[in-house]
Amino acid sequence: MARPYSDKFLLSLESADKDRVGIQLAKICVEAKLPLLYVAKYFGVSRMAVHGWFRGNYIKEQNCIKIQKFINLLKEDLQEGTLPVSSIKKAKLYLSKES
Repeated sequence: MARPYSDKFLLSLESADKDRVGIQLAKICVEAKLPLLYVAKYFGVSRMAVHGWFRGNYIKEQNCIKIQKFINLLKEDLQEGTLPVSSIKKAKLYLSKES
């Protein structure tokens, strides 16, 4: 079962460097209500890798390109009303369709 984002993490995002791709990814995943576990599966990386990205850690260039495309897709779907998802099941389904 995917866990929700902690209040501590959400507060840390407010003061994080908005220019970092991982921070941008974290903010949009929170807005879209996409759990970290399924984001990690989508990118084929570990949960710990995504934890690091969400905190502004280094991201390999190949992943940066994928993440930027993913962020753009999420922005479009947020504007269209496809996101945010209303359940974990829908989050998993959404991310499996986008793979």
